[in-house]
Amino acid sequence: MGTRLGKHTVRLDSKPVIQSWAAIVGAKEGHGPLGSYFDEIIEDEYFGEETFEKGESKFLRETFGKILSKGEVSTGDIQYIFAGDLLNQCIAASFGIRETEIPFYGLYGACSTMAESLSLGSFMVEGGFAERAVCITSSHFCSAEKQFRYPLEFGNQRTPTSQWTVTGSGGVMVGKAGDGPRVTHVTTGKIVDMGITDANDMGTAMAPAACDTITAHFRETNLPLNYYDLIVTGDLGWHGKNICLQLLEENGISVRGFYEDCGVMIYDQQIQKTDCGGSGCACSATVLGGYLLDKLSKRELNKILFVATGALHSPLSLQQGESIPAIAHAVSIEMI
Repeated sequence: MGTRLGKHTVRLDSKPVIQSWAAIVGAKEGHGPLGSYFDEIIEDEYFGEETFEKGESKFLRETFGKILSKGEVSTGDIQYIFAGDLLNQCIAASFGIRETEIPFYGLYGACSTMAESLSLGSFMVEGGFAERAVCITSSHFCSAEKQFRYPLEFGNQRTPTSQWTVTGSGGVMVGKAGDGPRVTHVTTGKIVDMGITDANDMGTAMAPAACDTITAHFRETNLPLNYYDLIVTGDLGWHGKNICLQLLEENGISVRGFYEDCGVMIYDQQIQKTDCGGSGCACSATVLGGYLLDKLSKRELNKILFVATGALHSPLSLQQGESIPAIAHAVSIEMI
């Protein structure tokens, strides 16, 4: 049933297995450094649909289908879906899987949703409430720009600290049996708000939350700092990554040499002109469902700490003068 190690961390004694995984991305992501690791690259931003939002739902729906296909299971073999996205009322997820007839938990952790869904799905398996659960997220550059900033037609100039929302979907199926990567620990983050109000600087807003969760993880597990082959945050980008490294070192935690950020990894900053890097729910989800789990399954990595990060704001909260709360959740994934 798991063992609580502290305020934030639970050790999963049964070590739920990530049985299959998938990632489908848009053209920009597919042409980036990790392009060869994705299951499918969609050149059409609409994915054959009438709107960007419907296109995003299709990204999630098709990724869900690939997860089941690669895991050689049907919808009847899945007890729960944990899914979310950035759109109002999480419509990409709910509309994307509405025909599956599988019990569904809609989640909003902003860009931390992949780690949140994987945490909850793993808890369900650990507790004996599910044989299998699918954990999945999505985002879309065009739908996110429309909701959080300006319509693309406006042509506004991007700031140096802004990030590029990843178009795509990534996810996993977690279950009781198998020889795939295993979820060994979950460290649930708390909301951290440092008073940042610039919606074009998500890295600065989220870095303190990432630092807080990583610090809590090592404090409560008593693991040595070099335990993991890789610690990877979700979408701090170049600017936020550097802030996170500095904050960790102020806490006595040096992870240089084995720390990376999905928002840095997914694009070539210079060639693709993506400012500070990638962001969005699909940023960490596609890097996990494409690159990271591939490396683990081949034992090119054996232990990673996956720390998805999220900014918990909305257009309305910003219009009302609110600051940007942030959160980060960490999941230990290991080859046993």
